[in-house]
Amino acid sequence: MTVQETIGAILAAETWPQRIAQIRLVPQRHGTAEHGAIYAAVARSLYMPHLAPDFAYIHDAPFYETEHFYQAYDAADRETDGFQRVSEEHLAEILLVYPGALLVFRTLLGLTKEEFAHSSLLAAAPHDLAPLSASQVDTMDRTSCLTPSRPIGPAALARARRQAAIAAKTIVEVMSGGLFGEAPTGLHSKQQKPDTARGWDSVRRFATGGVPLKTFLHQRHYGGAFRQVLDATSSRRGDLIEDAVEALFTANGISFVRTGSHNQADIARRFEVHVTPAPDFVVFDSADNSLKAMLECKGTNNGGTARDKALRFSRLRAEAMRLGGVPLIAVLGGIGWTRINDALGPVIRDTDGRVFTLSTLNSMLEVAPFPALAVARRPGGVSGGAP
Repeated sequence: MTVQETIGAILAAETWPQRIAQIRLVPQRHGTAEHGAIYAAVARSLYMPHLAPDFAYIHDAPFYETEHFYQAYDAADRETDGFQRVSEEHLAEILLVYPGALLVFRTLLGLTKEEFAHSSLLAAAPHDLAPLSASQVDTMDRTSCLTPSRPIGPAALARARRQAAIAAKTIVEVMSGGLFGEAPTGLHSKQQKPDTARGWDSVRRFATGGVPLKTFLHQRHYGGAFRQVLDATSSRRGDLIEDAVEALFTANGISFVRTGSHNQADIARRFEVHVTPAPDFVVFDSADNSLKAMLECKGTNNGGTARDKALRFSRLRAEAMRLGGVPLIAVLGGIGWTRINDALGPVIRDTDGRVFTLSTLNSMLEVAPFPALAVARRPGGVSGGAP
């Protein structure tokens, strides 16, 4: 067969098992000099269109969504009469009843929770008051403003009153420009932004007249689009693909082990998988504890990184062959894998085409060994977990 005929046969495959079977025939039909062009063409046509960039999405994070913030803003706006009543004493009373309103005032000041906590230390020191910790700021921020807060018991009430008082003092002193002093040459205060440049007067003007789109967008430019929520969910983003695979396996009763630093030795002992580190998932048959598949997740938005990560699959393929031809599966994410010739193409080669993305993940259940392992598809089957 010619190269084009082989590519055509792969592209014409109607099912995933048929596609895999055609890809496995490539080494038999062609010399190694032709392999790269075949895998690249297949990658470009069948796999690359499904590589969604992970920067297009953010995790659900209720604290950062509009509902929570709007409730806090409405409380702050309402209780200050449109930011007219902003004395230290009145702010303290508001924060006692609606501690979540601190989120609005802290955001006005342009301070992170750690920065606000340190600012409270500066404000508290001359008055022999107890400052707020970052965790206390976070707790206040996250308190719902949907209904008034009612501390239970005299001790809790006294503690809440102290926290509200120092928070109010910090807000007032930062807003007045007196807490940090004059900015050194070459620097300027964070308060020199449109909504606080003239203190509360600027706040009131924007609160009543609205923020022009150019001002709103400039602040996003200053702060980085979605920066706070991305930072807050950074650890979850690293596990985005793995979490999706685990959810799929769990929902379909697939017996698996998700590997980590805590169980590397156990994987080697239990399944004789000696490549280090172990693949992200090992799939097994719970009936006899036999290894059925190895799965590796890799996400990147950088082509050079994708090329480096592709080398991992060649090592895993060698281990899969040593173990008797155990299926090796890849789940990829990010536009870095659009680097085809030395990244995506080799992964397709090393996995015999068993390459999936978040958008094609459910199709993985169509390829061996999953049809025989999915408990949900067995009559009378009982869903299993991940030991």
